[in-house]
Amino acid sequence: MAPTYRRRLRTEGLALAGCGVAAAAILLIGPEESRRWPLNTIGQVALVAVLMAALGPRSVRRALDSAVELDPDATGSGEPTPLWQLPVIVGGLIAAAGLPAGWDAGLRVGAGTTVVGLIQALVLERVVRGEERRLGRTYYRVKGSRLLGGTNLGWVRSDRRS
Repeated sequence: MAPTYRRRLRTEGLALAGCGVAAAAILLIGPEESRRWPLNTIGQVALVAVLMAALGPRSVRRALDSAVELDPDATGSGEPTPLWQLPVIVGGLIAAAGLPAGWDAGLRVGAGTTVVGLIQALVLERVVRGEERRLGRTYYRVKGSRLLGGTNLGWVRSDRRS
């Protein structure tokens, strides 16, 4: 059986945060350029945190509101993000920022992905949990979800109120 949407949010969020922490640590002990303009880095990462905390729950609620009821056999037709892809994605984003703009920009990307992953795992997962308890549903990602196009969800009636 496919993992629930809540489990995906938690697992993928923690994995993303771990990739961000590892990348940020490597940059901090590596090139000196990564440590320039620390207040700029702190400010930009704080802005990411505020935006993610404000817009993330709204986006998740929108996906939950548009979820369709599924036949229990259809749960989880959407493919999970393979966890091995996350370090590749984070590394690619860091290189895309760091090579042209400097490794301090790469550090901001690494720290930003840490924040995004933690909010996904700790905040957005709880939004879904609250709705699952309130409505007696279990949500699953379904086919058609896209990185920039949003997450398509379906739900099945749930007897468990976890």
